[in-house]
Amino acid sequence: MHVRDLPAPMKRVVHLGSRSYGRLTAENRMLPSFLICGGQRCGTTSLYRALASHPVVLKAVLHKGVHFFDTSYDRGMDWYRAHFPLLRSAEKVAGRYGVPAQTFESSPYYMYHPQAAARIAQDLPYAKLVVLVRDPVERAYSQHHHEVARAFEPERDFGAALALEPARLHRQEDRLAADPDFYSFAHQHHAYRARGEYARYLSVMAQHVGRERIHVVESERFFTDPEPVYDEVCAFLGLPADLGRPPFERHNARPRQSDMDPDLRRILTAYYRPHDEALAGWLGRTPIWRRG
Repeated sequence: MHVRDLPAPMKRVVHLGSRSYGRLTAENRMLPSFLICGGQRCGTTSLYRALASHPVVLKAVLHKGVHFFDTSYDRGMDWYRAHFPLLRSAEKVAGRYGVPAQTFESSPYYMYHPQAAARIAQDLPYAKLVVLVRDPVERAYSQHHHEVARAFEPERDFGAALALEPARLHRQEDRLAADPDFYSFAHQHHAYRARGEYARYLSVMAQHVGRERIHVVESERFFTDPEPVYDEVCAFLGLPADLGRPPFERHNARPRQSDMDPDLRRILTAYYRPHDEALAGWLGRTPIWRRG
């Protein structure tokens, strides 16, 4: 039986024991050579599972998303290392395939937390970052549905939730940037419109880690033509391309929301135009959702 299939109380015991053992063996554990940093509701789960199936990639031991550089940084590097495979596992993989093994995790909030990029640059100075982007109108609507489904959003009307966003986020980003101990539930879960301003967040990340260490993927392209996108990501990460591809499936995704109010869709589409134009500089072309 897999850990994820256990009852919640038993699962917590298993996770606690694994992390405790992991901390005791922290110095003998790997650190990520790359991270999937976002964006939220952009297909990060699908890409995570595709990359986790690569023969020379060892995934995080307990969770695909560790959330260390955003909400758990106070736990320290030994706690973080506890989530990753032992070096002897990496040695076995390297011995079998003749190339270094890699490990990674996927925490989409890393892209948005004001302190995450600087922390990554400091603690993982050679790690590469993979970012997925999606039609920001659809992304915002999908996030709202997701937060409602998880009972993190009491306002079930998307338009009303957008109207609440400025008040909910007032000065939250400033406080997060100034105080490493501050946590904002609203910033993590209720920033629907703001999350689609991709170029703004990418620029901040680039200031800390360097643009050459960031690879941007359009989710729509990954879902419709995954093989070449997967190959491009592997090339960016230095993963061998001759060891086969995984079966590609769409995970944790919601269909296009045709029931969105047409006027609201037009307003959001217009709002994101300058942000999409800025994103084109990262993609080297007009974003897919702006074509035609």
